[in-house]
Amino acid sequence: MENPSALAADFARYGSSEGRLRLLWKLAHHQGMWASVDYRFGQWVRDRRPVPRSLLVISFLVHKLVEMTTGISIAATARIGPGLLIGHFSGIIIGRDVVMGADCAISQGVTIGEATSGEDRGSPVIGDGVYIAPGAKVFGPITIGARTAIGANAVVNRDLPADAVAVGVPARVVKIRGELVPRDGH
Repeated sequence: MENPSALAADFARYGSSEGRLRLLWKLAHHQGMWASVDYRFGQWVRDRRPVPRSLLVISFLVHKLVEMTTGISIAATARIGPGLLIGHFSGIIIGRDVVMGADCAISQGVTIGEATSGEDRGSPVIGDGVYIAPGAKVFGPITIGARTAIGANAVVNRDLPADAVAVGVPARVVKIRGELVPRDGH
């Protein structure tokens, strides 16, 4: 693979891995690791020039198998930094043009993708160390600052600053750098 250190960083996020048996246990036990391996392999295949047709077919089949068994779909054209942690499996979609920094964590039921209408067309750029809680939806040509936490079931379609906590539908910032942010008008 082009960047084996990215996959190693993904593995490291799932706890200590001393010895081959521990590594195999992680791979067997964490469906998020299956998705990480699938994504990193798919990205490696897509980055080859020229791409042998047989490799494309294998990549497609592996992706579909992982998608069907885990409920996780990560587009090989997304750009995700090392240290991806998928805490729970099922219902996770990361779209084709998403850019995500290093050491991000995603929970079940999260969708990160493209808004497809008018001027709002585009995909999110997510900073390093971002946590996205269960059920959150993040979409559109927005920027999520580093070390931001997005609450459960939040719908994010606007930029969020670094070191923030955002919750609700639509999401609003409730903390920045640990300090409460007062609601408008209160």
